[in-house]
Amino acid sequence: MKKPKYQIIIDFIKEKISKGEWAIGSQIPSQRHLAKMFEVNRSTIIIALEELMADGLIEGIAGKGTVVTNNTWTLMGSGFSTNWNGNVTQGIHKPSVSTVQEINDAESDNRLIQLSKGELSPELFPLKEMQDIVQKVSEQLTPFGYEEPKGNLKLRQTISSYLKQRGVNVSPSSIFVVSGALQALHLISIGLLKEKSTVFLEEPSYLYSLSVFQSAGMDLSGVPMDNKGVKVDSIFQTKETGRNILYTIPTFHNPTGILMEEERREELMEYCIREQIPVIEDDVYRDLWLDNAPPEPLKAKDRHGNVLYIGSLSKTLSPGLRIGWLAGPESVIERLADLKMQLDYGSSTLSQLAAEKWLSSGMYEHHIEHVRNQLMIRRQRALDALEKYLDAFAVWDIPKGGFFIWVKIKPAFKVKKLFEKALSKGILINPGSIYKENEGQFVRLSYGFASLDEIEKGIYQLSEIIKDNNK
Repeated sequence: MKKPKYQIIIDFIKEKISKGEWAIGSQIPSQRHLAKMFEVNRSTIIIALEELMADGLIEGIAGKGTVVTNNTWTLMGSGFSTNWNGNVTQGIHKPSVSTVQEINDAESDNRLIQLSKGELSPELFPLKEMQDIVQKVSEQLTPFGYEEPKGNLKLRQTISSYLKQRGVNVSPSSIFVVSGALQALHLISIGLLKEKSTVFLEEPSYLYSLSVFQSAGMDLSGVPMDNKGVKVDSIFQTKETGRNILYTIPTFHNPTGILMEEERREELMEYCIREQIPVIEDDVYRDLWLDNAPPEPLKAKDRHGNVLYIGSLSKTLSPGLRIGWLAGPESVIERLADLKMQLDYGSSTLSQLAAEKWLSSGMYEHHIEHVRNQLMIRRQRALDALEKYLDAFAVWDIPKGGFFIWVKIKPAFKVKKLFEKALSKGILINPGSIYKENEGQFVRLSYGFASLDEIEKGIYQLSEIIKDNNK
């Protein structure tokens, strides 16, 4: 006999609790999440939860939702289980804010229209070329172990040549291979900065959606922007030399898409050298220019070892490779390479060999030309849809590259509500609040991942949500 739906849900939750996967003190998923997971009405979820409460396994607690209070073992015996819920809030690394956690979970849901993702569509993934490169790499394999601390030498030599073409002249010994740009930021936060240091950054900024520097005891200090980039005259040092650093995304900034102009770059570098403020330049979007090639990186103007330069293949080729790099003074590179060895003993050898083939064979440059052409089509589709459906409700600037359009919703409609309503209708967007946009009126829309039809449909649905609210 087929079990009723509520009993299936009860059995599922009991199994999670009995295995210790949902430990005592932990919060179980929301009713909405469970209803979506089992494709049932919330009333069915409520019936299941009420029975589990009657069994003494869960309890509703004000401000915490529904939490696990017992498991089958503690109900059967006199022993006590570890309450991990107390421990998970005591670690030194801060959790993501709740909205970011919700977005991270939702980005793996293929049923949603993903207007949030900062990555290329699977439609743009060069599958045949990747298969060819992986096959060539596998045919040339010899027994391999751990790479040297800075990463595969041949890859670092190839990255050095790649950067030289973009105006950055750094030796392989000053380049360090990392598992994506985020790992570079994490290593900098734990390896170079004193506790209570200040990290200057654009406001808004992608970095606000992470907790990497705050978890290491740093303070974030936002600096306003205009359409030319960060406003240099708004950077005010409040601490002694050695306790400040600047993080910037000068090329196709995340989330605003702003491209810092040449004159502003020169002004910023002059200021940071004069005031002895080291710079972290996050340049992962550089190759995604659409109209004209951007100005040279800040690192190209660096004659004092003042700039730590971060690049990556995650935005232009494949996030699954987990290959990025950090260029800087050799003493800094060696320090961070030592820390990386303590964390993971080096990035994947296979990924490094594949990345080297991509960059040295000319296939990467051919691929990125195709990507630019496709992103231009996607950007135009998004702009046309915005003009057609959201012109009465929003304003935006045209990005010159990258993935993102920074859209300001007119004050009659709060973005937090738009985010929630859109998600309930199968559309995922990023509210500006996660980047510390204080007006509460901005959203970051990505045209990089969703299909052309999904881009238009998603923007149309956003307009319908706003219209319904205004009736």
